[in-house]
Amino acid sequence: MSAIVSCDVGGRTLSIESGAVAKQADGAAWVRYGDTVVLVTAVASREESDKDFFPLLVDYREKSYAAGRIPGGFFKREGRPTEKETISARMMDRPIRPLFPDGFKAEVQIVATVLSSDQENDSDVLGVIGESAALCVSDIPFPEPVSAVRVGRIEGELKVNPTFSELDDSDMDIVVVGTSSNIVMVEGSCKEVPDKDLIETLKFAHEHIKAINEIQNDLARQIGKAKREFNPPPDISEIKGEVRSAFFSDISSAITIPDKLKRQEEMEGVYRRAVERLAEKFPESEGSIKAALEDIEKEELRRLILEEGRRADGRGLDDIRTITCQVGVLPRTHGSALFTRGQTQSLAVTTMGTSRDEQRVEELEGETWKSYMLHYNFPPFSVGEVRPVRGPGRREIGHGVLAERAIAPVIPSDEAFPYTLRIVSDILESNGSSSMATVCGGSLSLMDAGVPIKAPVAGIAMGLVKEGDKVSILTDILGIEDHLGDMDFKVTGTRTGVTAWQMDVKIAGITLEVMAEALEKARKGRLHILDAMEGTISKPRSEISPYAPRVLVLQIDPDKIRDVIGPGGRVIKKITEETGAQIDIDDTGEVKISSITASGGDRAAKMVRDLTEDPEVGKVYEGKVQKIVNFGAFVEILPNRDGLLHISELDNRRVARVEDVVKEGDMVLVKVIGVDREGKIKLSRKAALTAETKSRS
Repeated sequence: MSAIVSCDVGGRTLSIESGAVAKQADGAAWVRYGDTVVLVTAVASREESDKDFFPLLVDYREKSYAAGRIPGGFFKREGRPTEKETISARMMDRPIRPLFPDGFKAEVQIVATVLSSDQENDSDVLGVIGESAALCVSDIPFPEPVSAVRVGRIEGELKVNPTFSELDDSDMDIVVVGTSSNIVMVEGSCKEVPDKDLIETLKFAHEHIKAINEIQNDLARQIGKAKREFNPPPDISEIKGEVRSAFFSDISSAITIPDKLKRQEEMEGVYRRAVERLAEKFPESEGSIKAALEDIEKEELRRLILEEGRRADGRGLDDIRTITCQVGVLPRTHGSALFTRGQTQSLAVTTMGTSRDEQRVEELEGETWKSYMLHYNFPPFSVGEVRPVRGPGRREIGHGVLAERAIAPVIPSDEAFPYTLRIVSDILESNGSSSMATVCGGSLSLMDAGVPIKAPVAGIAMGLVKEGDKVSILTDILGIEDHLGDMDFKVTGTRTGVTAWQMDVKIAGITLEVMAEALEKARKGRLHILDAMEGTISKPRSEISPYAPRVLVLQIDPDKIRDVIGPGGRVIKKITEETGAQIDIDDTGEVKISSITASGGDRAAKMVRDLTEDPEVGKVYEGKVQKIVNFGAFVEILPNRDGLLHISELDNRRVARVEDVVKEGDMVLVKVIGVDREGKIKLSRKAALTAETKSRS
């Protein structure tokens, strides 16, 4: 049995079909919007996992055939997930994970496959809708549908699910995910949008989300399966009572140790003592003892916050940890900064390259080139762990993309600053909000490198603890507050407005009123951090690093590109060899010259100008005498451009023989006194001598 439901979203039809394909999956949804189609399947194992976490795996893959393309490379197959695929998979994972019921430990796999792309409508939001629909029609326990929409704002008007071309004119690109009653996830970038405008964006998005959730409910009513039974979490109330009775004071004391590693060490000691003491009464219950201890730790931490306004490190709810900023910490990099906030520290380094350093990005929408990149690394030593160092994982890619989006609105255009920029953030220490430290450190390193950014950008992470009607919003959260709290809400921006934000929750969602309060507190926190950053460096350095390449941009007549390249590339190779400069020419006649030394770049630029310049009447040139004839000499004033220096224009006196004044191979100053309709150049040494005499006097 199959069914299809649909609704209008932004003037286009969104349809969800289930029961016709992938029928051996527990649930499947065929989602179409425009001519973009995504198939999403959901499968859960029948056995419960023995892991101490919910084993959810979400994959999002784009088929090249979806856009009528054959993959590149030797094997002509889709390879490892691209950055876009990784980010989309994370975006699908985060909103649904907290909605599964407590105690459900079966392994669940969601697979989203992009089957068709109209290259107008992004498929990532369809993946979120599809996974929810697949779960809702399946027997997998999932409480209610969630839906996602993208919101743009064009000339002040909000637009749901803008096309790729429309986003080019939008000052925001925000994905909002929600149930019918609450917002559960937000992610996106803005071009310094005022904080107050964002709440209106969420309200606008939520109206569309509710409509899409309703058709999912309709689909589930038509063909949904009965939800399977699962084993509830074991009753550990007796163990919990014993742990509380014997170790509550130890847990309470450990929670309030400000230093992260010392706090963790003390909690591990409490756990060892609890296992040792209770092993005889509760044999083979180490896992339950640990779970009981973590429950008590969570309860006490949340009680301290809600009832006493006290946090693990002793701060008040709105207090920000001590901030220190340093720039120029590495002597030979182009720009560097060390940003430290409490026990979170980012070493950010900016490197400037040329157009040849741009990153090629292959996506369904086509091939593009990136001239600005930010990469985030989270080595194991940053949290005192031992583990193999591999390539970047999903978390590192996700944090890097968030920080890259945050700084992107202040990066100068290629026309204003023709460099390829790469920022690398190496997290040296982490206790909450390392991605926001990356934003701050990256902004500082750009200014240290002399990149003319529009304004510095700062970021802050907000938290939430909610029990019934009691709500506490936390500014600048610690790792433990993220782990045991209910929200991780990251906001970045300048003094003018927000540049990026991301929100995840571990509860069923939060209201717009709470979001508005969190945004206002984040704004105040951001301004506080910007004050600290600007106390170290308030604007970009006036000169770029002496170790950075110098880039000059020239515009030449496209018809003269061949003159610069020369037969077989001989001319451009000669310029490169003689000056050490790198030269790139595009079809429009734009010439980019990059050189480690200013002198090499200037010399290469002069050679290019000489090759493409038209002789200017009235201008004095130094030329080489190429040939002597009875009536004068031919002088090369520009590469491959000769002019006639008539014998009458050789000197202020009468000249009987040309050889009496110049010889072949001589360098001589001449002035262009005319160019006829055929392009023949008339030169005068006499006029050049007169001009030189006047300049001396």
